[in-house]
Amino acid sequence: MTTVGFIGLGIMGAPMAANLAGAGYRVLGYNRSEAAVRKLAEQGGQAAGSVAEAVREADIVLTMLPDSPDVAEVVQGPDGVLANAKDGTLLIDCSTIRPDVSRELAEAGARSGVRVVDAPVSGGEQGAIDGALSIMVGGAEADVEAARPVLETVGKTVVHVGPAGSGQTVKAANQLIVAGTIELVAESIVFLEAHGVDTEAAVKVLAGGLAGNAILDRKAAGMLNREFTPGFRLELHHKDLGIAQAAARDAGVPLPLGSVVSQLVAALVARGDGGLDHSGLLKLADELSGKPNRS
Repeated sequence: MTTVGFIGLGIMGAPMAANLAGAGYRVLGYNRSEAAVRKLAEQGGQAAGSVAEAVREADIVLTMLPDSPDVAEVVQGPDGVLANAKDGTLLIDCSTIRPDVSRELAEAGARSGVRVVDAPVSGGEQGAIDGALSIMVGGAEADVEAARPVLETVGKTVVHVGPAGSGQTVKAANQLIVAGTIELVAESIVFLEAHGVDTEAAVKVLAGGLAGNAILDRKAAGMLNREFTPGFRLELHHKDLGIAQAAARDAGVPLPLGSVVSQLVAALVARGDGGLDHSGLLKLADELSGKPNRS
């Protein structure tokens, strides 16, 4: 039985770890919140009291953490993954972090005898629950193939996109597209409502044509009802857009439309709406059109 050390049992990590346990992997889960660890134990996993405990017996370590500093500390800290992993352990980082940090971690792993791939995911909480995530993977081909069985347990689309850091670069592009699409869907909803159109019917026909997209399919119903229960929080998308902006600057690539939506997300986070789902961009579209807050 393959042992997976799973670190980070949040909105995305918890269902991913549960799916691995359900598929027959021995999953040792660690999270700063003990409640999340207890829940995993109830779902067939095992509780670990520290990163070191989750890692020592693991053949594969999977991390799902909020940001670059969190991953760097868990991987490179004195009680972290590299200090405790067996020689040859495969580390799969599914967090969304800076591409340059992923490359640094891969280099550090190589020096410690740990194989590292970056495998950020897309699909939101429901995709994690359904085991239907889209996963963009960076790393050496042999390491990516070694990671594939685990990744195909939690994801539906698993694609090797290049060397270390490439997965994070593709994820940054993903987050630009998602944020921009949410903003356009939000503006379109406000536009349709202003003209008295049957918005549910409008969304149905729009989703069936060239304008069809996953945001219309998965988010529009909640947006029409001004329900922004978080599947992916605005504050996390704000962080991801910062990664995209920084990486674009490093490459000398302008992101004019991406910069606009980044500022809109930043405004919502700054005023205290960071805990809402990223479809909460509709709140700002409402307000810019002079509509009352309906959420």
